[in-house]
Amino acid sequence: MKIQSTKKMKRIQKYIAAIVFVCAAVEAANAGFSLKKVSPQSQACVECHKNESRSIYEQWGNSHHFRANVGCFECHSALKEDVDAFEHFGEYISTIVSPRDCARCHEHEVAEFNSSHHAKGGRILGSLDNVLAEVVEGNNGLVTPGFPHGVSAAAVNGCWQCHGSEVKVIGDGKLDPATWPNTGIGRINPDGSEGACTACHSRHDFSAAQARTPDTCGKCHMGPDHPQLEIFNESKHGIAYYANIDKMALESPKWVVGEDYDAAPTCATCHMSATTDQPVTHDVGMRISWNNRPPISVRPEVSDAKLGLPGKDVPWQTRRANMENVCLSCHNQNFIDAFYIQYDGLIDLYHEKFAKPGLALYEAAQPLLNEVKFSNKIDFVWFELWHHEGRRARHGASMMGPDYTHWHGTYEIAKNFYTEYIPELQELASHNLHSEDPDRKSAAEKLNRLIFQTLESDNHRWYINKMDPAEKARREQSREEFQKRYK
Repeated sequence: MKIQSTKKMKRIQKYIAAIVFVCAAVEAANAGFSLKKVSPQSQACVECHKNESRSIYEQWGNSHHFRANVGCFECHSALKEDVDAFEHFGEYISTIVSPRDCARCHEHEVAEFNSSHHAKGGRILGSLDNVLAEVVEGNNGLVTPGFPHGVSAAAVNGCWQCHGSEVKVIGDGKLDPATWPNTGIGRINPDGSEGACTACHSRHDFSAAQARTPDTCGKCHMGPDHPQLEIFNESKHGIAYYANIDKMALESPKWVVGEDYDAAPTCATCHMSATTDQPVTHDVGMRISWNNRPPISVRPEVSDAKLGLPGKDVPWQTRRANMENVCLSCHNQNFIDAFYIQYDGLIDLYHEKFAKPGLALYEAAQPLLNEVKFSNKIDFVWFELWHHEGRRARHGASMMGPDYTHWHGTYEIAKNFYTEYIPELQELASHNLHSEDPDRKSAAEKLNRLIFQTLESDNHRWYINKMDPAEKARREQSREEFQKRYK
């Protein structure tokens, strides 16, 4: 066998020394046992931190890691050559414990997470959403070593804290303060890995029970554009959960719905946790049948393909079957089938009445707009129609939250479509119909025709007082019957 170079051999020896206890932990975990004792390196950490960082010591002491004798060094150990490594009392460690580090023991869970949209959350940093936080809302006033030309504090404290920052190392293992602290779910780590396990499993106890609660998901899944926590709270699922928290067995090691608990589901129950037929999954997209993030909803395998994820080969029908298997823990098939008819119906309504014509109108208006995004009123109106109201309606229906489906959803869409969007487009077209620029005049004529065609369609004829006479008669009859019944 060819003898390896001295440099490579030293690196291998250092690596082995750094993770010897981790390897033992993996082997022990697979065998159903734990390490026989805490490593000397971790014991040295403990002796100091139980005085200097008492809360961290206590959190670790309450963890499964403690009971398995997995300590500070097993997670924080680093090689001298690592970009974020620094020497600390004779050992090389790093501040960030990345998914790549966690994969030393939790290989399967990290592999699933890496296949999910959660792991790719940091890729929003180049999106239209981030333009809002960096330019429209922000400035370059926050200057740090990693951003000598400045960065927007709105992005740093807002977008990046949920989606994840690109953590920058500024020397000697120190992390740029604009990018750390950060537990964004798609954080881009110095070692090149994506994600943050601590987004859900908060350090240093890494509680599974905490990760199972809706409030953990609500750190990011709330607010005007994706109010899943608020929707859950108003749904029958949320009502049942908060009334029966003491029956949820959140600390149960296996936590199988229908076996360990049956009082209510949480976000984790439906999207991640085990059933009697399915194991736990850390790919939260494997049970959804619509991706409601874009202006027009797409099937999840379509969005997976755009990100190059293996889910591109898993059709939405399979994912829906996975979710139905969860639902069957509490509901019968007729109930589930009817729910999906309602949900798909709302998606179809949003698409056909507002999203598809709205997008076509917005594209037709582009030649008449300032080129800079969000320098036109219509940019904001359209953005909120799909990004805020449209998402709320779709998410509300997906989680059986009627108030968010209607009053915060379809009502807001309709109000702004008819009182803001259409009038703004009409004014834009009218202003340019007599332009001396032939291109602008042509674009205005095209936009004007499209507005007319949209309002003449069955979905919008009521707005120009051209409702179908038969429908108008049916609605009048229904009104009369209602008044007679409750007079």
